[in-house]
Amino acid sequence: MFSLAVICASLYFILSGCCDFILVDTAKHLKATDVGARSASPVGSAGATGAVGAQSANVGKDWTATRRLRALLEFLRLHPDIRDGGVVSPPSPPGFLPLLALEGQVVLEKTPRYFVMPDSPGRIHAMSQEVKLIVVVRDPVTRAISDYTQIISKTPGVPSFETLTFHNGTEEALKVDSLWSPIWIGLYALHLERWLAHFPLKQIHFVHGERLVSDPAGELGRVQDFLGLQTIITDKHFYFNKTKGFPCLKKPEGSGEPHCLGRTKGRPHADIHPQVILRLHQFYQPHNLHFYQMTGQDFGW
Repeated sequence: MFSLAVICASLYFILSGCCDFILVDTAKHLKATDVGARSASPVGSAGATGAVGAQSANVGKDWTATRRLRALLEFLRLHPDIRDGGVVSPPSPPGFLPLLALEGQVVLEKTPRYFVMPDSPGRIHAMSQEVKLIVVVRDPVTRAISDYTQIISKTPGVPSFETLTFHNGTEEALKVDSLWSPIWIGLYALHLERWLAHFPLKQIHFVHGERLVSDPAGELGRVQDFLGLQTIITDKHFYFNKTKGFPCLKKPEGSGEPHCLGRTKGRPHADIHPQVILRLHQFYQPHNLHFYQMTGQDFGW
């Protein structure tokens, strides 16, 4: 699979609903893995919660899709049988990443944007037909606004969300520009169809992005089951940070101190007119229903 001269029992991939990619390798030997990920966003410039639940309704803060996957990785690192193999960010040239794991451990490795790249399913299937996929998905309207919020935080002079969302720049036109990257990425059914052409649904697990915030232990429990791991990560590992608006770790790996993700992991959303949000929900509704039918899950968006 991404390996050069590697013997391994099984290989898994984790992908976010937005575009992030993680290699999960069940290790029996010392490994050197080639993670050549030559890629670029196919459209535009992609920006791409137990006891925690009731408090996390809405405090005006948000994780981007990428940051939700980073949070998932951060949480999974609590498990003694999981090791993080690092991050690769396309369009970097192919890299050579040595991974060290003990027998039976799972090694995680993250690469952005594979889920939405048209050629990724075929390329990955050609490397291994036995991979498992974990897809982190969230309300596509919220994630589009989140992407835009991230874009304007880094790039001055960006047009308004409305201008970029609608073909003539006005909500009255009701014609959503589905090729604008933050909108296009949220067409989950479209992207999933490409993966289902190569992999059966039983090899794919979906993490509910909103529940990852409101019930992290529950979502992590399902991920641990999917990876065939003993359930180690539970409610006792999390507490809700009211200031940041998302769960934090009580005891991260290698430390007895509480730990929250970095300052940018809870960024206030851009202010979008309610009518624009309503129109986007109308636009996504048939796509979401199709996605629910494909996955057998109703995510409630």
